Amino acid sequence: MFDIEYKGGNSVKISTKKVDFVFDPKLSMFGLKDVSVKEAVELVTEERFSVQDDASKLLINGPGEYEVAEVSIRGTRALRHLDSPEAEPLSTIYRLEIADVRIAVLGNIAPKLSDEQLESIGVVDILVVPVGGNGYTLDSVSASTIARQIDPKVVIPVHFAVSGIKYEVPQDEVGIFVKEIAAPVEDAGLKYKIKSSSSIPQTLTVVTIDRS
Repeated sequence: MFDIEYKGGNSVKISTKKVDFVFDPKLSMFGLKDVSVKEAVELVTEERFSVQDDASKLLINGPGEYEVAEVSIRGTRALRHLDSPEAEPLSTIYRLEIADVRIAVLGNIAPKLSDEQLESIGVVDILVVPVGGNGYTLDSVSASTIARQIDPKVVIPVHFAVSGIKYEVPQDEVGIFVKEIAAPVEDAGLKYKIKSSSSIPQTLTVVTIDRS
């Protein structure tokens, strides 16, 4: 059906039989090689995370409704974590619907979602959420709170301390988030493979993916 890989930062790659979706591929700011978006759909939660590669199939960088290779995509505006409440929302939350599985991908957003945002996101099976904290992104408490608001079956933590990544601000270990959310944990290795909606846990589960 589809696979999910973790590349570092907020970057994940979701691969279906027809197309790849790459989120926030610009990892050179963290001392890594940018993720290739050749022939892929590039989605960015903020403009600064885009590689602006003409070899991509499509660049999606804001709110709206999209349809690519039988995958429905919805972008919802959100306030960035470091911005004041009065600032213009410059981040985008994405919701993908692949067959009957719904995935939401969050960036470095403010630690509370409004009822309107929650309604736009809708029902979610798999949530990808940054957890590293320290003023740069959501911390373990905020990430857990948002996860409880969205109420997915699976939470995939990203943007945490891992060897080989030089974040602008030191990030917490993923174990702090795991302890905070207090849910069962599954280690998917290098890829989280979803064969069907029935293969997804039916109660809240944290799925960790090794960076590839």
